[in-house]
Amino acid sequence: MAAPMKGHVCVVTGASRGIGRGIALQLCRAGATVYITGRHLDTLQATAREAQSLGGRCVPVVCDSSQESQVQSLFEQVDREQHGRLDVLVNNAYAGVQAILNSRGKAFWETPASIWDDINNVGLRGHYLCSVYGARLMVPAGRGLIVMISSAGSLLYMFNVPYGVGKAACDRLAADCALELQCHGVSYVSLWPGLVQTELLKEHLAKEEAQKDPLYKQFKQLFSSAETTEMSGKCVVALATDPNILSLTGKALPSCDLARRYGLRDVDGRPVQDYLSVSSVLLHVPSMSWLASYLPGFLRVPKWIITLYTSKF
Repeated sequence: MAAPMKGHVCVVTGASRGIGRGIALQLCRAGATVYITGRHLDTLQATAREAQSLGGRCVPVVCDSSQESQVQSLFEQVDREQHGRLDVLVNNAYAGVQAILNSRGKAFWETPASIWDDINNVGLRGHYLCSVYGARLMVPAGRGLIVMISSAGSLLYMFNVPYGVGKAACDRLAADCALELQCHGVSYVSLWPGLVQTELLKEHLAKEEAQKDPLYKQFKQLFSSAETTEMSGKCVVALATDPNILSLTGKALPSCDLARRYGLRDVDGRPVQDYLSVSSVLLHVPSMSWLASYLPGFLRVPKWIITLYTSKF
């Protein structure tokens, strides 16, 4: 089995479940040594066992990304055990999914103000902390890649106000850090997965109250064609092994674009849903959804239109 990342050292935060777990699995499959973090040792160890069965090495580390002392300790461990080497850092830890589900359909003034911290403490501040300590290992080596797990929610309203503000800030964090890191040979990008079949969303859809939602059938149909959690991992491996990765630094990279760029399919063989295609966009416009099935999939919404649509000036 090919191991394009053998000898590479990676850190993936929030890897007990979901996208982080999928990324860890794919990095190990590529032969890397992967440090995975989360708040519960039992789930981390389960992920580590599965990852190591694919190849590479997986090291579970209990770490709460909201606590700087624990983040510092994590990177000190990597520094000590890997003799200062760190090739890839994936900022994925996120603690806001349940808060988002609980506040669905409510305006920002109707939800507790603490939802800001639920979504953006680990999901933004924690990413900055990890970026600081990760960059301190990468810059002296003159190489490295930091990946921010973000979403199209940084461009348009999605879920709630704290979510959109946090994702926009994540993309800006990646862009600004990239500006300072580029001259040191270190890349920093934002990865935008599409809709992902995470364990938490599967559990939510199985609940009786979720099935009473008027949009349940529509969402369930979309969910059935959503990306697996490992698709993001395939994207990270492709980026980490791209010799021209610095040409992408600072950019927001949708998973569907990366699938086209690197010729990727999901782990189950399905093509990646192109959520930037005109037909996919029309599916979300009730009065025009009928038109989607008549349009070829290669017709895509030009990014300059997206830029103009979301412009504040």
